[in-house]
This record gives sequence, structure tokens and C-alpha cells, in this order.
Amino acid sequence: MAQSLITEEMKRVVGVPTEPTVIEIDKSAILRFCEAVGDPNPMWLDGDYARSHRYGGIVAPPTFLAAARLRGARPTVPHGLKRVLDGGGEWEFFRPVRLGDVLTVTTKVIDLTEREGKMGKMLFIVTETTWKNQSNELVAKAKGTSINY
Repeated sequence: MAQSLITEEMKRVVGVPTEPTVIEIDKSAILRFCEAVGDPNPMWLDGDYARSHRYGGIVAPPTFLAAARLRGARPTVPHGLKRVLDGGGEWEFFRPVRLGDVLTVTTKVIDLTEREGKMGKMLFIVTETTWKNQSNELVAKAKGTSINY
């Protein structure tokens, strides 16, 4: 029987959240993101326009959190494999990200699995990242899968 890629040390990482990362949402961060992705929506950029609509003020585009996710701490799963692929993700949005929000971001590994592939064993690492605002309200949750081989 072949030895598993998933060690006891790796299993101990599952369910343990990273140290929280705090991100303050200011207008310049939203502006830079919108410029980078080419999104001129006035809900994200124009305070007068945004105040007269649904959220009553500037909010960040939902995809803003994908960039903000890069600033958060990532769990370390010591596996020694050299290659990695993005295995996809799932997002849930609960509240808008508002100008002035202070978000706390944590990530944890929620699953480790392995499969045999054409190039050998593959390790699938599923993480869950959560964003909470300054009122401790859940803003968003994302699950992401990395395929390591």
C-alpha cells in the first residue's frame, strides 16, 4: 500500500484559523481596485450618486474581496510538492463592503484530500476565508481549492 501524502502534521492544521488580518476600507483602495479592473460604476466611486441609491453610500465591488484576500495570512500546509493549480472557489456575500469598514480576515484549512493523477499523487487543500466587519457581522465567506502535485 502506497504511503499517504497527508501526514499527521498536516492534519493538525485543519480547522485552525490564521491570525486575523485587519483591512481598513478607504476610498483610495476602492478607487485603485476599480481602475485596475476597469470598473467605472458610480456606486463604487461617486459619493453623491451612491448616497441616492440602494446602499446609501459608496460600497466596494464584491470582487474587491478577492484582492483583499491576498493581504490576509494563509495557512501553511507542509507538503513538499512543487507545483500548484487553482482548483476554483465558491463565494458567499452577506453584507456590502462599505467605505470606512474595518474588516477582519481569517483563513483556515477545512479539508485535505489526495488523488492519483497522471503525474503522480495530487494533494487538494480546501481553505475557507471569512471577512467580518467592525460590528463582527459576517460580510463574506470564500472557499478555495488548491491542487498541489
